[in-house]
Amino acid sequence: MKIPSPLQARWGSMSRREQQLLITAGVLVLAAVFWWLALAPALNTLRLANQQRPLLAAQLQHMQSLQAQAQAIQAQPRPEPDEARRLLQASLKSLGSAAQMQVVGERVTVTLKGVAPDTLAQWLVQARLNARAVPAEARLGRNAAGTWDGMLVLNLAAR
Repeated sequence: MKIPSPLQARWGSMSRREQQLLITAGVLVLAAVFWWLALAPALNTLRLANQQRPLLAAQLQHMQSLQAQAQAIQAQPRPEPDEARRLLQASLKSLGSAAQMQVVGERVTVTLKGVAPDTLAQWLVQARLNARAVPAEARLGRNAAGTWDGMLVLNLAAR
């Protein structure tokens, strides 16, 4: 690399001590930049990895338990369509008068009025486990009381 002539002249006019101080300062600046851009982030990642390891292990264990649950559900025999409808109708009793069900073929429309969020979540789990009903469409909204109004369309699992 060719150094421009004014810089070359300035460098030549400096004493050996000044040149060594400038070289040392340049090396220190380059070392600091290297530290901030390359080493510090890597060391920080290593430091955080030790803290995150137990959390990630717990998440892995949770995911494995969910996988085991899903495999257990898949291994269960599918109910006949009439049995699935009956099981779904029976599960609606947990929602009380807040839910009504209409069946058209393999699609079930459930109309909800004032259902508590926790109750709805539990019912959806039961519908999935017992009747093998899968939500296909949901039009839900929260009302002023904080409960859910709307409708759910469920598909009964086909054989």
